[in-house]
Amino acid sequence: MLAPNARVLDFPGGWRRLFTIGCASCGVLIDPDADADRCWRDLAGRLAAPVFVPDPEAGYGLDLYTLRSAATRLGRGIRTLGPADRIALLQPHSVRAAQGALYDLDGAERRPVSLGVICRPAERDSVLAALPAQAVWTSDVAILLDAPAAPALAVDVPGFAPGAVRLAARPLAGDFAAQRNALQDFARNDWMLQLDADEVLDPETGRHLPALAVLAEAGDVVSVGLPRRNRVDGILSDVYPDVQYRLNRTGTRYVGRVHERPALLGGWPRSFIALHGVIDHALSGAHVRARSQHYEALDPGRGRPDEREALLRPYRA
Repeated sequence: MLAPNARVLDFPGGWRRLFTIGCASCGVLIDPDADADRCWRDLAGRLAAPVFVPDPEAGYGLDLYTLRSAATRLGRGIRTLGPADRIALLQPHSVRAAQGALYDLDGAERRPVSLGVICRPAERDSVLAALPAQAVWTSDVAILLDAPAAPALAVDVPGFAPGAVRLAARPLAGDFAAQRNALQDFARNDWMLQLDADEVLDPETGRHLPALAVLAEAGDVVSVGLPRRNRVDGILSDVYPDVQYRLNRTGTRYVGRVHERPALLGGWPRSFIALHGVIDHALSGAHVRARSQHYEALDPGRGRPDEREALLRPYRA
């Protein structure tokens, strides 16, 4: 999502620098002549230090909002160094070049995170069979079936305490946001990660979610996005990284009958992208071809028929 822009960054020592290209998603700024590999090596080295100190002559630039996402790529979080940095973090994209204390998410403070799964009755057994691996990071699971309404009942799953996994039913009725909101309400914790039955999260990615929740709260964030890797008939799709905002405060509401997304009071600054792992999404070509038409019928104008071709196209780096 690189595009022309006219952002500037103020570096320590009074150096102000103009960047003419930036990412419309994460906010990273790039010099048009920058060497990508050299930029990444420099960034990775600085992210490994106790304190991130920017280089005003590097081929890239970050504000604190973008640094927070960049740090998660290496399993790290950030803390602001003072009041001015705190203001810059909460009001992106700031002209203040990023500086911040860095820490490892492993061993950091944690918040309990619930896992929620939306599925059809035919997918119930496969969803339950995959759950034991997720017990390394969550102790609360809610599964919501697209079926006639039924109250939540406990289901025994290896690795989880009795009553930790609950199964309920509610008709989806063509409204994905309403189904996600109902699932949010089943969470016993302040944060929930939601998955669909055809999505998989590596448990090692899940291990960082409780620490990410703390990182989010420190920045007044209520929604965290994870890249999603779509594979159509086993082939990585060109719709990548396809960020999905699935780690949310449970009071956050989704909107949109299809292609639903969290409604953020205060706008996108109350969200950020975490880069330490991905959601894997398995699709068939037949499903992709039918999905856009179905979604367009459910919510005219929002079915994204153009996305069908992009999903069917292999990824091009």
